[in-house]
Amino acid sequence: MRLNGSPAKPAAKVRIGDSVTARTKDMRRTLKVLALCEKRLGVARVPEFMEDCTPPEDLEAAREKRANARLFKHEGGGRPTKKDRRTIERLLGS
Repeated sequence: MRLNGSPAKPAAKVRIGDSVTARTKDMRRTLKVLALCEKRLGVARVPEFMEDCTPPEDLEAAREKRANARLFKHEGGGRPTKKDRRTIERLLGS
């Protein structure tokens, strides 16, 4: 996380007008603090207190990456079931 361009800890205090840059799974988001609140809020009210300054091309690249991940999802991955293991053993002749 970066606060006004310099590295910051997650518990760093922010002020109105500060720029916060944070890295999520697939993109880097830049937010500007518009106002502060006294207590915790629900997620629906958060946009009242921030402005998203993330470049549009970064947002589009992240959307495209998520869409591609859905297209190439591996079905049947993970641990085989007991039935699958028995079938495999039968095929291998064990």
